[in-house]
Amino acid sequence: MSENRVVQGRMVTAGKLAELIEGESVMEVDSIEEADEPCPDCGGNALKVVYMPSVTELVTGWKCQDCDWSETDRD
Repeated sequence: MSENRVVQGRMVTAGKLAELIEGESVMEVDSIEEADEPCPDCGGNALKVVYMPSVTELVTGWKCQDCDWSETDRD
C-alpha cells in the first residue's frame, strides 16, 4: 500500500490527508487506506485515515480524492 496518494490533484502523505480533514495539524497518523464506500457527493474514490488530533482523541476521517467532501467519525 502506497504511503502517498493524489487528492484533488496534489500528492499527499497520510499526515497531510489528516490535516486536510481536520483543518489543522495532528499529532499522530496511521496509513492511508481505500474507503469502503465511494464519495457521497460526487461518487469519486474516497480515502480513509486514522489519526490522533490530540493526546486523548482517536479519529477516523474520510476524504474524497476528487472533491472537497470530508467527514469524521466524531458524534
